[in-house]
Amino acid sequence: MKKLAILFICTGNICRSPTAHVLLMHKARAVGFHVEVDSAAVSDEESGNPPDPRSVAEAKRRGIEMHAHSARQVRKADFERFDLIIGMTAQHCAALRRLAPAGTAHKVHLFTEFAECVEGDVPDPWYGGQQAFVEVFDLIDLGVDGLLTRLAALATSAPAHPATR
Repeated sequence: MKKLAILFICTGNICRSPTAHVLLMHKARAVGFHVEVDSAAVSDEESGNPPDPRSVAEAKRRGIEMHAHSARQVRKADFERFDLIIGMTAQHCAALRRLAPAGTAHKVHLFTEFAECVEGDVPDPWYGGQQAFVEVFDLIDLGVDGLLTRLAALATSAPAHPATR
């Protein structure tokens, strides 16, 4: 089975999606699970920018090094490259489905589908203080745990496509 490829999406690709990216990489590595991970934005307003310093600080406080990152906008080619494209909000998912080439919209999922007992959107911490980043990190951590559990189950059952379950 090929290595699964996951793409996280948020508005600017400087807060939520890079946090999910590093958390999944960190947790997957810790359990020996091999997965390709990246993140992108629905908007191009932050293109080329590094992660928000508050995201970096929260990751560091938890012992996770935020990788070198340059914000980028999602591209049509991403829909072919990635097995799952995970939006942080329903609005992100709607934009992704509009952008998706024919036959790829099924890859788009809302992040909280993977977070047990959580529904709705992952709020944007950018307008809040450091506490907003702490809370969003906690929510993303919960969702990444659920996603990793689902990915591990898929890897052992080897389905035709990861988005079919």
